[in-house]
Amino acid sequence: MTLISAENLGFDPGGGPILRGVDFHIHPGEIVTIVGPNGSGKSTLLRLLLGVLPASTGRVVRQTGLRVGYVPQKLAIDASLPMSVDRFLQLPGRHPEAERRQVMADVGIEGLERRSLTALSGGQFQRVLLARALLTQPEILVLDEPTQGLDQPGEAAFYQLIERLRADTGCAVLMVSHDLHVVMAASDRVICLNGHVCCEGTPHVVREAPEYRALFGHGTGGALALYQHEHDHGHDNGHDHAHADGEACDHA
Repeated sequence: MTLISAENLGFDPGGGPILRGVDFHIHPGEIVTIVGPNGSGKSTLLRLLLGVLPASTGRVVRQTGLRVGYVPQKLAIDASLPMSVDRFLQLPGRHPEAERRQVMADVGIEGLERRSLTALSGGQFQRVLLARALLTQPEILVLDEPTQGLDQPGEAAFYQLIERLRADTGCAVLMVSHDLHVVMAASDRVICLNGHVCCEGTPHVVREAPEYRALFGHGTGGALALYQHEHDHGHDNGHDHAHADGEACDHA
């Protein structure tokens, strides 16, 4: 059974394609992580899969009635807005108090229900967003760089939490991440994206793939923005490698 799939998916807002020829699927219980440099279309792909953006080419198929929990990359909160954690968890729809307390305990923020959102640390706020997503009892959790702005211990703790939630609930997890070391430890499958799928597979397979090394080199530690794909400059250096969608991914 497939929760979400895409066939030959592309998106062009009018100034040139951001994504082209993307094939994608995710099954129940999988943790799938999308990696790629800045501007590679990672967040765009999530929005297409969720139906927030319309595809320019191809199609997305979602399981009927699929319950999705979404954790955005960031959420701006007006500092003058007097909103508590508990009130935030009741937006846009109310949930019983017992359910709210349970998800807060599940993500490790019990006792913070009366705390103002603006008084939370970065890690606490991300866990509040996660708790809110869990209230939908999702079959798939979608997370767009959920640890952005957290320090390394905070990142590790957050990803450990995601793994535990997958084990406890059986939900699938689809996330965008720039934390290469964590991706390899926490994912069942990794997709390297740069306008198209450069390579994908289990962490072990992807780590050894020439296309992955062309994107990230050796030991880049997550500084993905330093890489610029050769396709962006129209160059061909004669060292192309085939990948899943039949295109090529040039070595930088």
